[in-house]
Amino acid sequence: MLRHSETSLTLEEFLQSPETQPASEYNQGRVSQKPMPQGQHSTLQVDLTETINAATKRQKIARAYTEIRCIIGDRVIVPDIGVFTWDRIPTDAQGNVANQFNLAPNWLIEILSPHQATIPVIDKILYSLNQGTDMGWLIDPDTQTIVVYPAQQQPQVFHNNEAMLPIPDPIPALNLSAADIFAWLKHP
Repeated sequence: MLRHSETSLTLEEFLQSPETQPASEYNQGRVSQKPMPQGQHSTLQVDLTETINAATKRQKIARAYTEIRCIIGDRVIVPDIGVFTWDRIPTDAQGNVANQFNLAPNWLIEILSPHQATIPVIDKILYSLNQGTDMGWLIDPDTQTIVVYPAQQQPQVFHNNEAMLPIPDPIPALNLSAADIFAWLKHP
C-alpha cells in the first residue's frame, strides 16, 4: 500500500482523484495516506467524539466529525476528530450538511497510531492553528500524554493525571482529564 506519493500533484488533481481507505491528505504537492486506525486509536476516537457530541450537538453549539476532509488553503487535512461550532458547519442549498468542508475546524484532535511519525501530525495542527483553528489536541496513547495547542499560546502537556483539559470556547466544559480519556482504554 502506497503511503506517500513520489510525484507532485496539484490540489485540483488531488481533489479529482478517487478517495482512499484510509483517507489521504495533501500537502505541498505530496499525498500521504493516514495510518489505518487500530484498537486504542479507534476507542479514543469514538468515545471522545461521542462525549463531545453529547455535550454540544443537541444544544446546537458544535458538532464533532471523525475523519472529515477539510480543504484549508493549499492543503487537505483529515483530522481524526474535527469539531466545528454550529454556525460554521457548511450547508448545501437544501440546508443539509455540505459534503465539502472548505475551512479549518474550530478544534482539531489527532490521536497517534503505533509507529506514526509525530512531526507531520504536529505540522498539521500548527498549520490548522494558523488557518483559524482555535485549539488542537495531540493524544499519544503509548505515553498516555495529551499535548494541547491553544491558538496564539504555548502548548501544554498533560500526563495521565486528573488535571482538567482546556476546551476551546464556546464549547462547554467537558470536565475531562487525561486520566479520564486514557481510562476508556481499560477493558472491564
